Amino acid sequence: MQSCFHCHFVRRSVGRGEELCVGNATDAERLLEGEIVHAILCDQRMPHESGVSFLKRVRELWPDPVRMIISGYSESEDIIAGLNEAGIYQYITKPWQPDQLVETVKEAVRLYRLQKETETAGVDVKATSGHIKKVVSVKRGAAKQLYDFDRIVHSVESPMHGVIELGKRAADYDISVLITGESGTGKELLARAIHYGSARASKAFVVENCGALPDELLESELFGCKKGAFTGAYQDRIGLFEVADGGTIFLDEIGETSPAFQVKLLRVLQESEIRPLGAQRVRKVDVRVVAATNRDLEAEVEAGRFRRDLYYRLAAFPVHMPALRERPMDIPLIAEGVLSAVKVSFNRPNLRFARSALDEFVKYHWPGNVRELQNEIQRMAVLADQDELRAPPLLGRRNAKRSAPLPTHGKLNGSASLKDKVEDLEKSVIVNCLERYDGNISRVASELGLSRVGLRNKLSRYDLRKNAKGDAFS
Repeated sequence: MQSCFHCHFVRRSVGRGEELCVGNATDAERLLEGEIVHAILCDQRMPHESGVSFLKRVRELWPDPVRMIISGYSESEDIIAGLNEAGIYQYITKPWQPDQLVETVKEAVRLYRLQKETETAGVDVKATSGHIKKVVSVKRGAAKQLYDFDRIVHSVESPMHGVIELGKRAADYDISVLITGESGTGKELLARAIHYGSARASKAFVVENCGALPDELLESELFGCKKGAFTGAYQDRIGLFEVADGGTIFLDEIGETSPAFQVKLLRVLQESEIRPLGAQRVRKVDVRVVAATNRDLEAEVEAGRFRRDLYYRLAAFPVHMPALRERPMDIPLIAEGVLSAVKVSFNRPNLRFARSALDEFVKYHWPGNVRELQNEIQRMAVLADQDELRAPPLLGRRNAKRSAPLPTHGKLNGSASLKDKVEDLEKSVIVNCLERYDGNISRVASELGLSRVGLRNKLSRYDLRKNAKGDAFS
């Protein structure tokens, strides 16, 4: 949403935004404390204070809005100095033409949003609008090529072929998409392809990991906030929904959100409007939502952990990403693509795979999917003294462990109590998972659906705190 704040005497409509008009600096500051604004248009002559003096203070307290000033005194040294000291974007002389003034304000609002998209800091250079537009246009053009559906590596017989066809269908229509699949399968890559293949490709694509932040910070990230709205809110923040206005927002790990946050997100999707934390007014937004999760959201709905109405809002068009082990025919192609990038980034143009390495890749089950494959190839390149990359012995041992039966103490087939049998099975599952992930506590906890603290308690209970070498699990 474009929002324009007029400090004095301007009452014309700008686009589909909203004008907020006041008559003096005191009222203006009071309004700025309760609203997130994009552009300030101020008269040099105001009651009790000059426009330049006011905008200098605004620059210190609210640096984000684009600042403009109107004056009939073009020779004023104060205004000339203020262009730098107050970071004034545009100096408009009287008499001004209404239509021209409206276009100037529109341009300021566009500049504000472009800078937010590109994370450009401040508005201290006057003639940056055209440059920023060019930068954004070039970046979007490059992204469109980089994230085209055809760039998703897969063979003709791969199950990814059907996934891509669904993605192309979804791109043609303005519909919410829910992408499911294990971590590391490329859900964000598909989301980007859907965006850049759609009519929204010329607008922003923004990403938020919903599982990485507590509710209050997540609300601030997505919906925006006013300075002081909560502890740690040290400045005004424009939300990602507003940055993505006209474009697409990708909500990753949507299944990790709390029921309280789900209610607020549902309202945004239903009403197409947001209200920044601490702000007084709502803002209309036009955003396409693509969400992703590695959880079974239907099961989460049945268990009461995810709102049914929100699920159906998000899952208007569901797409499932297959795990890498379900598409072994793609592994050599993906591996070669990863190696091509590694050659460039590591400056080792002669690197190549031994045939045995690709064979081991195909046999391995890749619990971390494509992300794990990328990490493995990078590690192989770092450790390799020669140009031919061979699969490390560790990968072979992992494959062997994968085919080995789960270790037990024989209680499952004995006369032990049900409690002992369940505990023995639980211990066996944990041991097997620890071996597959080389004792990585975070990955094991994620695989088993436990917290790190919960997993460590079970390790202590079953005396599994150290690996075979006597080292503590990390």
